[in-house]
This record gives sequence, C-alpha cells and structure tokens, in this order.
Amino acid sequence: MKIGARRRTYLREATATLAIARLAIRFMPPSRIFAWANRPLGRINRFAVDEVDWIFWAVERISAKPWMNALCLPSALAAHAMLRRRGIASRLCLGVARDGSELSAHAWIEVGEDKVVRDPEVRRFTRLAEFGGIR
Repeated sequence: MKIGARRRTYLREATATLAIARLAIRFMPPSRIFAWANRPLGRINRFAVDEVDWIFWAVERISAKPWMNALCLPSALAAHAMLRRRGIASRLCLGVARDGSELSAHAWIEVGEDKVVRDPEVRRFTRLAEFGGIR
C-alpha cells in the first residue's frame, strides 16, 4: 500500500473510532466501557510493530482537530480499540496527579509487555487503574 493511501486509511479509521468513543463516553455507563476495554485479547499479532506508530499518529492528529475536540480518554479508548482490532496487546491506564491544590486526571495507552508509551506527561501521574493487556 502506498504511503498516502495508508495515511488516509488510518486517519479515516481514527476519525470514526474517536467519534464512537466520544459517543460511548457521553451515553454509556463507565462500567460498560471499562468492561469492554478489559476483555481478553482474542488473537495476538506480534509482528505489527510498525502499526503502533501509525495508530498513535492518526489518533493524535485527529484528536487535535478543533472539530473533534477529543480529550485524553476518548483518544486512549480509540487507540486501544484500533490496537485490539489488529491483535496488538495494549493497556488503557487511568491516573491522577496533583496540580497545586487541585487534582488532574489523565488516560493513556501502554503497548505490549515493554510498555511503549508515547505520552511524556505520563510520568507525573499515579496510576489508579488499568484495563486490557495480555492474560
């Protein structure tokens, strides 16, 4: 597949998946969303290393658009769904950090057992929960 076609394919999928994730967050109870995210992976694809970068790139690109306005939780859910669809083990992680006198929350994705994280901000957050991964 040519690079331009591959780029468009990932951007289309990220757009649809982010829209579904935003709707799920708005209309579904959190228990159902996190139960879905915690399901065991059906098949494992250990040879899809380059797809991880494409998925993170597409989700970051679309979530930054003003018309999408996707925060960290919908972006993490979308990336988790796209990775699961390809058989790539990932964990959806939720954490909190103190900002002065206030708490801030964040969601991020860790991929595989080597914990590939593309978010440099993650280090300051204390993990509260994680969903998914290899069982």
